[in-house]
Amino acid sequence: MKRTILHADLNNFYANVECLYHPELRDKPVAVCGDIEARHGIVLTKNYPAKAFGVKTGDVIWEAKLKCPGLVTVPADFKKYLRFSRLARRIYADYTDQIEPFGIDEAFLDVTNSIQLFGSGFDIADTIRRRFREELGLTASVGVSFNKIFAKLGSDMKKPDATTIITEDTFKERIWPLPVGDLLYVGRSTCRKLQSRAIFTIGERANRDVNDLRLLLGVWGETLWCFANGLDSAPVRHAGEESVIKSVGNSTTTCRDLVNIDDVKLIVYVLAESVAARLRKHGLKCTTVAINVRNTELLSFERQGKLQIPSYVSADIAQKAMDLFRTNYLWDKAIRSIGVRGAGLVTADGHFQLDLFDCSRIEREELEKAIDGIRKRFGNYSIQRCAMLLDRNLTGFNPKDDHVIHPVSYFK
Repeated sequence: MKRTILHADLNNFYANVECLYHPELRDKPVAVCGDIEARHGIVLTKNYPAKAFGVKTGDVIWEAKLKCPGLVTVPADFKKYLRFSRLARRIYADYTDQIEPFGIDEAFLDVTNSIQLFGSGFDIADTIRRRFREELGLTASVGVSFNKIFAKLGSDMKKPDATTIITEDTFKERIWPLPVGDLLYVGRSTCRKLQSRAIFTIGERANRDVNDLRLLLGVWGETLWCFANGLDSAPVRHAGEESVIKSVGNSTTTCRDLVNIDDVKLIVYVLAESVAARLRKHGLKCTTVAINVRNTELLSFERQGKLQIPSYVSADIAQKAMDLFRTNYLWDKAIRSIGVRGAGLVTADGHFQLDLFDCSRIEREELEKAIDGIRKRFGNYSIQRCAMLLDRNLTGFNPKDDHVIHPVSYFK
């Protein structure tokens, strides 16, 4: 059965929400930015007047203001954005129960079974856009196609406030001439590899021998070949259907550069405690620990290593993370941000071989569960490691409560 898939993308979402609360900014160049004091001072999104000056997402604030001297910067307020995201989802739910978030401001909708009630995919897309304008005061671009990949591409082709249709009969004429980097999941690195093989457009990739792409990019090369040829069959998940958790992690950009191993250890333990607490909350243990490190020149790397025994104990996770760091970082530059992640997840109630002569593991697990109970009752800072008091400016954040999850998974 031929599917009708929509991809809705709220235009300049953060900036337009802020303009709803501050109507005097509507015609001015506006950028929503991170917290400068916490060294998150980059442009998260901008409106069209700011875009006309060349302001881009990811620009440092001072760089954006050089491009646009009259730029108005507004701090991000995720509570507002989550509220409008939920309101948008309620509108989607009037037309289908197959709603798959793709970020806080985007979603895939499968309206195949709704066409007889509400009209064609184009009609439903236009109705959703109209309701956004009238009920939320926001605009959206919607792509309509027979699969998720082309629906996403359609929503990117014409902005703002437009509906774009890509059909099975016309996708070769409309899609194939576009640059190869326009298709979902073709990042800068993949794009360079494809261009090194004289593949510059989506059509050139679609017409290249699939075995050549497999040799160049592995299994991913075959997947991208299928995308380019319109062979994407990934379903749109039903509302409320959860993805399987594959990893649990936290990262932070620190309030100052980390210049020695003691600084790194403080941050790693804060992050490891958050990761361990979230694992325990979900009834999981990790078998692998991964770290991500970015220096002051924004060069980053990731390393991972196996634990001897699956664990949700913060000390185990932190110790492995520190071992990975010591082995792989040469201190040629100071560190700007660091992340810790637990992967290779297994259920916490699984059966594992214990040490006959060492029962400390069970004691540590029970201790951390007791700490969870104290923090739940009296707050995160009611009980902490003594080391956290050595530099409160550096360790005074709570990644477990502060993080915001934006679902971006594509594959089921």
